[in-house]
Amino acid sequence: MRYSGDHKAKTHQRIIEEAALRFRRDGVGATGLQPLMKALGLTHGGFYAHFKSKDDLVETALQHAVQTLESSTAESLEGAEAPLQTFIQHYLSSLHRANPGAGCPLPTISAELGQRGEPSATSDVIVRNRLALIENNLKGEHAKDESVLMLSAMVGALLLSRSVKDPELSDRLLKTTRRLLIEQAQDA
Repeated sequence: MRYSGDHKAKTHQRIIEEAALRFRRDGVGATGLQPLMKALGLTHGGFYAHFKSKDDLVETALQHAVQTLESSTAESLEGAEAPLQTFIQHYLSSLHRANPGAGCPLPTISAELGQRGEPSATSDVIVRNRLALIENNLKGEHAKDESVLMLSAMVGALLLSRSVKDPELSDRLLKTTRRLLIEQAQDA
């Protein structure tokens, strides 16, 4: 059977998109190549026509997640009267908590890579971009330090809210952190 000229490129992109979702949702270690390829209607052996290794796919999927994240963040903040408060609201929302596969890779892929002793330079890009977004919306001589505290609180609160079983506790982690960070942003 003959495939169109762009078939390989389209298949490559489908693999990246599915991997980015699964790595964020299920974890890198829990995502096997065979089930990933099967979900796309592809063979396990066909994987190697697109990527050298799973590590290669992980890095490519993380880069894709960053691009998607940057695009959706820019879109959600476009025209916002208070961009930092809007960013905090979106990041610490129940929707973001419930959809790790479509969310920020810091509390998922990046955390797992760091835990495994395999940090990624792409995680550095995400952190730097997030710090810049926060810092650029703060005033005062401590904006640089406050941006680190705010990002750390946001990622930590999201991670913790996903890790507890009690829904009230999960909501409390998000709501309290969101309220305090928005107050901090308004005072800055």
